[in-house]
Amino acid sequence: MSSSLTKGLRRSTSRSSAKRASAKTAKRAVKAKPATKPKAKRAAAKPVARKTAAKSRPTKKTAATKRAAKTKKVVHKAAPKKAPAKKVAPSRVKKTQKVAAARAVRPTPRPAPVAPPPPRQPTQDESAALLAFERAHKEFVRGRFAESRNQFRILLDKFSQVSEVAARARTYLAISEARLRTESMLPKDADSLYDRGVIELNRGEYVAAQEMFERALKREPEAAHIHYGLAATRARLGSIDLALESLQRAVDLQPNLRLRAQHDHDLNPLRNDPDFDRLIFSNPA
Repeated sequence: MSSSLTKGLRRSTSRSSAKRASAKTAKRAVKAKPATKPKAKRAAAKPVARKTAAKSRPTKKTAATKRAAKTKKVVHKAAPKKAPAKKVAPSRVKKTQKVAAARAVRPTPRPAPVAPPPPRQPTQDESAALLAFERAHKEFVRGRFAESRNQFRILLDKFSQVSEVAARARTYLAISEARLRTESMLPKDADSLYDRGVIELNRGEYVAAQEMFERALKREPEAAHIHYGLAATRARLGSIDLALESLQRAVDLQPNLRLRAQHDHDLNPLRNDPDFDRLIFSNPA
């Protein structure tokens, strides 16, 4: 009996001790769990720290690279700052050129045209003086210096207050008087006067040549060659009608002068006149 009881007690004690041991191990396990948790945290924190360290290290590198990049950028940007005129000046020049071109294209406003004042009408004395001057000048051109001298003198007596016309009249009066003074030195026969007229014509002294031919005609009025010379001189002076009259007279007296007139340069001022063509190039009746 005792053995069975002791066995039962032993079993119960072993069970109770087993329960107590299991409870203690459970408590220890419970108490050990929080101790293991920080270990896990520490174990987990270690790779985090490593990761952060790994991350922090490249951040230092990136900061250095950023600084180097900034310095590079600064170096690249500093180059144009040293010579800004090269980039700015052409743009300014282009802008000024464009502005100048635009201003040149723009039509400049022109002022409104001002009507010229009406020409001053000549007074009664001025118009009369001009008519008298024209009459005296015609006599001068014809070589009638005595008549032109008289008319110029009358003009100066009547219209001396007309200053412009009077000044021109005094000039022609002096020339007329000089021509008249040389008449005593001129040759008397027609041939000598004709030769002198040809010399003056070749020299371009058309007024003197006209005077010589007219003097020669007074001594020999039917000389065809003198009429022809007078026609050439009057053509040079611009007296077209008088030149055609002298040429008509020369051709009537000597028809073969037509051939000479066709190639004579002194008669060039007459070639545009239809009377000249009729007179020179038409067949004689």
